[in-house]
Amino acid sequence: MEQELFDQSFCDHCACGAGLDFDFSFAFQPVVDAEDATVLAYEALVRGLNGEGAGEVLARVTRKNMYRFDQACRVKAVKLASELGMTSNLCINFMPNAVYRAETCIQTTLAAANRYEFDTNRLVFEFTEVEDLANTDHLISIIDAYAEMGFAIALDDYGAGYSRMNLLTDTTPQYVKLDMSLIRNVHEHPRKQAVIEGVLLTNYRLGIATIAEGVETEAEYQLCRQMGIRYFQGFLLARPGFETLPDPYIPSDH
Repeated sequence: MEQELFDQSFCDHCACGAGLDFDFSFAFQPVVDAEDATVLAYEALVRGLNGEGAGEVLARVTRKNMYRFDQACRVKAVKLASELGMTSNLCINFMPNAVYRAETCIQTTLAAANRYEFDTNRLVFEFTEVEDLANTDHLISIIDAYAEMGFAIALDDYGAGYSRMNLLTDTTPQYVKLDMSLIRNVHEHPRKQAVIEGVLLTNYRLGIATIAEGVETEAEYQLCRQMGIRYFQGFLLARPGFETLPDPYIPSDH
């Protein structure tokens, strides 16, 4: 890895996105606590400046600029959340391959939280199970370092592909988000229900909270509730709000 990655001046540039030839913003989607009928968190979802989808933005992220992009995402998400008056947790997606040393790369995030008066205890760092990881041990070291610093971790898209079980045996995220492929029409698929039941039992034994992601219908929601899932995210509850904090619809339990 190039030595410049370890220079503080480089990290300062990362914080403001210097060197990026594009800009971006965020939409926010709530994660709902069905038992308390409250918002547990808002996930920051990257968007173009005019609300363009994440794909258009992420297509411009390369191996060369992903360090700057990852750091700029954290700062921008915290800044916008503060400006919008967010009082719930804030889920920020991070790129494990863009974190060369957790204790160093977190500093710009902490500085941004201090600058914009956002409580660091409400930061949740989220990563996807299907990200192309050069070294799973490196990811585990990041999770462990963040945990030692008191941050919560969410494992996203669980069940979307090959499940890295060592992420649950070697370290413990606070949240596991079931991929929408498991949730879609789950009320019509006993096999999906069986898989989810197994994940729920594992998470219960490990002390991990489960979030059903991508919930779009009342039938999906009600089946997941009957299976004991407490936390939900998806279009049924609220679509992502561009630079806003949408109020969720919370179905009543049947």
